Amino acid sequence: MTDDRTTHWDTRYAGAEPERLSWFEAAPTLSLRLIRQAAGAEASVIDMGGGASRLPDALLDAGYRDITVLDLSAAALARSRARLGDRAAAVDWQVADVTRWQPARRYDLWHDRAVFHFLTDAGDRAAYARSLNSALAPGGTAILMSFADDGPEKCSGLPVQRYAPEDLIAEIEQLLPGQFEVKETGRFAHATPGGAEQRFQYVVFQKRTSAG
Repeated sequence: MTDDRTTHWDTRYAGAEPERLSWFEAAPTLSLRLIRQAAGAEASVIDMGGGASRLPDALLDAGYRDITVLDLSAAALARSRARLGDRAAAVDWQVADVTRWQPARRYDLWHDRAVFHFLTDAGDRAAYARSLNSALAPGGTAILMSFADDGPEKCSGLPVQRYAPEDLIAEIEQLLPGQFEVKETGRFAHATPGGAEQRFQYVVFQKRTSAG
């Protein structure tokens, strides 16, 4: 399954400029606000499924210096490294599938704009939750975004699992009972480069300091 996912996303990023892909954001305004609200520039941040996102650029501009971007597509990360030029050396780029990833350290903040909603298999969601719990330090923040319950049913030709904020909260509580508390929820609309509107939701979780 991982090989199929990798092939799919490598093909998508090789076949079009990032600025033409439906999930492209010229400025990750909401993500940056939520990250800065939760953690200062001294924090360690991992962007899960970061692909060719402009988030590492924005984080570097904001003074963050401990930045990791993980994606299963080497082609996507190559796009970001090329765009950042010399600044790419300041970012830890990791090619991995989050459902099989073994984190070597812990982070203060986990950001996921649109990975979790692709995990339509319960086993993959459980594996994601294990990686999240292992990688996030006690007291750390997890920002999870997904298509909302009234959002698209597919993205990039793949089915997704849509969530209302309360549904995502319930899912994380089921996967990691008692490990997280909710700090903020919200909904937003993403305008694609083609002019369509995609409805998203987000939940900001904080890992309890007594969690493992």
